[in-house]
Amino acid sequence: MKVYETKDIRNLSLLGNAGLGKTTLAEAMLFEGGVINRRGDVGQKNTVSDYHEIEHDRECSVFSTVLYTEWLGKKLNIIDTPGADDFIGGVISALNVTDTGLLLINAQHGVETGTGIIWRHAERLKKPVVLAINQLDHDKANFEKCIEDAKQSFGNKVTIIQYPVNQGLEFNAVIDVLLMKMYKWGPEGGKPEISDVPESEMEKATELHNQLVEAAAENDEGLMEIFFEKESLSEDEMRAGIKAGIINRGLFPVFCLSAKKNMGVRRLMEFLGNVVPSPDQMPAPLNSDGKEVKCDASGKTSLFIFKNSVEQHLGEVLFFKVLSGSVAEGMDLINSNKQAKERLSQLYAVAGKNREKVTKFIAGDIGATVKLKESKTNHTINEKGEDWKMPAMKFPDPKFRTAIKAVNESDDEKLGEVLHRMSEEDPTVIMEYSKELKQLILHGQGEFHLNTVKWHLDNIHKIETTFIAPKIPYRETITKSAKADFRHKKQSGGSGQFGEVHLVIEPHDDEKPDTTKFKFPGVELAVQIRGKEEVPLKWGGKLVFYNCIVGGVIDARFMPAILKGIMEKMENGPLTGSYARGIRVYVYDGKMHPVDSNEISFKLAGAKAFSAAFKNAGPKIMEPIYTVEVLTPSDCMGDVMSDLQGRRSIIEGMSSEKGFEKLNAKVPLAEMGKYSTALSSISSGRATFTMSFSEYSAVPGDVQDALLKAYEAEEEE
Repeated sequence: MKVYETKDIRNLSLLGNAGLGKTTLAEAMLFEGGVINRRGDVGQKNTVSDYHEIEHDRECSVFSTVLYTEWLGKKLNIIDTPGADDFIGGVISALNVTDTGLLLINAQHGVETGTGIIWRHAERLKKPVVLAINQLDHDKANFEKCIEDAKQSFGNKVTIIQYPVNQGLEFNAVIDVLLMKMYKWGPEGGKPEISDVPESEMEKATELHNQLVEAAAENDEGLMEIFFEKESLSEDEMRAGIKAGIINRGLFPVFCLSAKKNMGVRRLMEFLGNVVPSPDQMPAPLNSDGKEVKCDASGKTSLFIFKNSVEQHLGEVLFFKVLSGSVAEGMDLINSNKQAKERLSQLYAVAGKNREKVTKFIAGDIGATVKLKESKTNHTINEKGEDWKMPAMKFPDPKFRTAIKAVNESDDEKLGEVLHRMSEEDPTVIMEYSKELKQLILHGQGEFHLNTVKWHLDNIHKIETTFIAPKIPYRETITKSAKADFRHKKQSGGSGQFGEVHLVIEPHDDEKPDTTKFKFPGVELAVQIRGKEEVPLKWGGKLVFYNCIVGGVIDARFMPAILKGIMEKMENGPLTGSYARGIRVYVYDGKMHPVDSNEISFKLAGAKAFSAAFKNAGPKIMEPIYTVEVLTPSDCMGDVMSDLQGRRSIIEGMSSEKGFEKLNAKVPLAEMGKYSTALSSISSGRATFTMSFSEYSAVPGDVQDALLKAYEAEEEE
């Protein structure tokens, strides 16, 4: 394979909802470019993309797949991305390193919810997009509705370059209004017959051609002047205007396809090679220091690793984009994230499960290497003397969580190691051991996502695992002041243990001054603050500890022990064992023994007194509340709202957004278990949501009673 110059490279993300035929299109593009000698079929499980065992088992894309093809002297790097929202991580990593998105739209259904989600990620990353309406050979294909949906969802910059002559089961021809030609295919697709626009289509084609000319001219001042002067543009001028429009997202061209029948693929590839931008024509990305990294083959060598995976027979494969300079086989570079030397002993051009060894990649190209020591996804590798790095790719917050454990305890250590590696391969899989919950928690983008993780553990790594309901990280606090005292006394021969602590607790409020007078039934208590210590809590909030001891009734050396005892109860709250927070503690009296008093005595006395006061201080259990945003088709709106209301949610707002309804709600985390599965069922997979932590709020009384009873039963067991 030859070494391609930057100007001849095109980097494309193949995007779209599940079931749109992305993998089928990729197969056709590789076949037309001669990278494969026969087209595989998704149903027969023999495509170069979707080649992993789990993708055959689940019959859908799970991983993004790096591919390439060659066409008319250009190299097209293609990353085929999963369509299911559970695997959005593959879409985001692909968009971060490619220059243009090729977004498929279903000719039957128009712009679906998943397609809209992907569009928003492309919009956030400011990526140009080319639209391709696929499956025009389906009996329910509706090109006009697709265009209407696209304009409603993506704006009036959607611009037709091709339209079908005969959509539906007889589909075999399109009119190309850029070239003003008709493309017609035989039953096998492939190379079309190209002819002039027939008279019956001339009026429509001319109107769309003029619209395309105006759209092209609008994106370049020089072309606009030519257009005003001549009222037309040449083919080359139109291409220049379309390219400018694509780069600045001022134009989204539309093509027509039947990927399955290989109709429209060659013309699309020609357009991608001739018109969409090369890497050096795109705005330069900024490194972590805010400086531009120009895509210059003569610059210092720099690579960004956007994906790593373990492949059979090869081991760990790392996929990279050459940001600057060039990289050759055997080159020594420095990992700027780890400050470690790496030798790139082997380089590959990758077409899914097929890999071809190459000797060199130029700036802008995408390739792979193997067996690096320290490098992982999101790492930058530079020529010696350059130590900057690229910002890490940003992935969505998790939407599903579960606790996981190995069936055999002997596998616990291995499970942790494998999950860590899987998280490196897919950063949207997040593993944490919660000391608070005493569970290994797995976070992901949905139940399907984490079931895929479990499939790998069970089938590939041979670790039998089970999912269990994750505990909720509740918090405990108080709503009023209370006092208590406790005497710890133990005598068992020789020196004993003695410590007595009297204290008052009250809710902490940053706006409220320190309290020096308390009123309790039949008692008024005044304290004199002699010392104050604020303890920030790693789980949020704080504990404020006041030393109000007068007359030396408790020696100052025992105060840290009292605080330590109280902190132990803050970490293991008196109600349910959850973390406590937002409390002030005033230690105002006590007793000690000249021989038997020691630190352990006062630690235990402080803990017991705190626990007793806590239960009389209007204790409340607080639960985590999440902000949930649901995007749903309008016909599912009622069912989605009913389901949320059944989850103790508070609906905060509703709005319409580009053809869909958006719901904003506050929902307790305890009610979000398996919500992704429920929402998918309600909407037939057409709705999606995001969630992020908002606040802690008191649980309702009946929920608190149930939690207290459950904790008591657990403690008895």
